[in-house]
Amino acid sequence: MTSENKAYNKLIEAGVHPSAQRLAIMEFLMENHTHPTVEDVYKGLCPKIPTLSRTTVYNTLRLFSEHQAAQMITIDEHRVCYDGCVEPHVHFYCKKCKRVIDMPEEEAPKLVQNRNIHGNIVDEIQLYYKGICTECAQKEITEHSN
Repeated sequence: MTSENKAYNKLIEAGVHPSAQRLAIMEFLMENHTHPTVEDVYKGLCPKIPTLSRTTVYNTLRLFSEHQAAQMITIDEHRVCYDGCVEPHVHFYCKKCKRVIDMPEEEAPKLVQNRNIHGNIVDEIQLYYKGICTECAQKEITEHSN
């Protein structure tokens, strides 16, 4: 199955009308496992779709998130990125290089149905760690040993 067919099916399953721009944005998310921001998606697709606007990308990613076709990861008020994989999994945010990395070896909390915890209705769980990634840690060690 082509990536366009996978993107189309994912949008249909989520109840999102698959326009040409929405398909392109979903394909980008599914092919780029870098947890792109709105700006990353816009820059990645602009050469192929010159009429694409940042507003369209922003609104489309929000729509995907609302329909559980993509996951919005809010690291802080300055960093929001998106993940085409909506299956529960853990993320790691590197404070140095600012990358968001999947951590499939870590057990992710699963929410089968909404939970009532002390009167709070929980309908979504996100788990991410913050720190220094392996690459940045290695660079620090190398720089300090020279």
